Amino acid sequence: MPAQMEPYRRHIVLCTGGYCAPDRAGRALYAQLARLLQREDLLFGPQRVKRSETPCLGVCAGGPIAVVYPEGTWYAGVTVPVLERIIQEHLIGGEP
Repeated sequence: MPAQMEPYRRHIVLCTGGYCAPDRAGRALYAQLARLLQREDLLFGPQRVKRSETPCLGVCAGGPIAVVYPEGTWYAGVTVPVLERIIQEHLIGGEP
């Protein structure tokens, strides 16, 4: 049987590279994102949110940068409080 990925409702991609955020703040945010998604019960089931990291999203300024699909909504200057808002308002509430 071939491997299959559980379907997901949204996908958040977070830049963890050093070009847009020289202090590499994206690395810490990516680790925090896992904890926040788990806290909100968004890791499994029909509301599942897939998370991915990338070394660069091509913006190279104003980072850390995040993008949420399928909407294609981009966020700049992501901090832990901003990440909390993205989760509550966009991933849970459906409002970018």
